[in-house]
Amino acid sequence: MAIFGFKKRKDEKLETGAQSAKAVPRKLTKGAKASSGSRKVSAMTDKKVAPVKISVPAIQENASSSAASTIIRPRVTEKSGILSQGGVYTFEVGANSNKDSIKKAFVALYKVTPVRIAVINTPIKKVFVKGRRGTVSGIRKAVITVKKGEKIEFV
Repeated sequence: MAIFGFKKRKDEKLETGAQSAKAVPRKLTKGAKASSGSRKVSAMTDKKVAPVKISVPAIQENASSSAASTIIRPRVTEKSGILSQGGVYTFEVGANSNKDSIKKAFVALYKVTPVRIAVINTPIKKVFVKGRRGTVSGIRKAVITVKKGEKIEFV
């Protein structure tokens, strides 16, 4: 007999595989197969999670197709959410866009005339994550102020 009971004593009976399976039912994990060939359905597969959708309005027929390439998408962050309550909206814009093209695209998409447009270039940043070096791509963003009382909806 070993110290920690790894070896069976001579007077103990060894259980057969069928008897031990009946005595203690085996729990199935997500990827494990049962002996009858059926799979246990996980509780996680029953839940349906709705994806978050941010839609940009469609461009009118009379507006140029450059409006879609000028304003890429709204920049949804905590800071931009707070600023949008005061009529200041943030968008990611194309690398070659200027204030005039951004203004034309904004009017074509949202039918609101901006009061002020500020364009900001964020630089490429070097990062070190999980022992690997990498970069975070830089973007060009536009901060657009509209008249007091005017609002635009993203969704």
